[in-house]
Amino acid sequence: MALTGPLEFGDMFEVEIYARGLREMGNILELDRQLVEIAGLRYKMDTNHDIVYLEFDEPTLSIRDIRTIFLKLGLEPLFIGAIPPELQSRTKTERLSA
Repeated sequence: MALTGPLEFGDMFEVEIYARGLREMGNILELDRQLVEIAGLRYKMDTNHDIVYLEFDEPTLSIRDIRTIFLKLGLEPLFIGAIPPELQSRTKTERLSA
């Protein structure tokens, strides 16, 4: 049975990200350098399929933060499955009046 999307076990959050072009060695090394600095984050890269698996004990990053890391490397992250609400952006959007 294959699992897709985020999983939650207590305080653990898991997110899958597809990023075309990840398999290039320069992108792998730079993404590794960026992710290793984040406390409480465990990750695995499937470079054959351009997929990154992120696992958090606590929601230390938002989806916006994760997107920024990938975009700085020239990679467009596509999130697979539902995103846990705890990882959603922490800012509220307000409607502008005309």
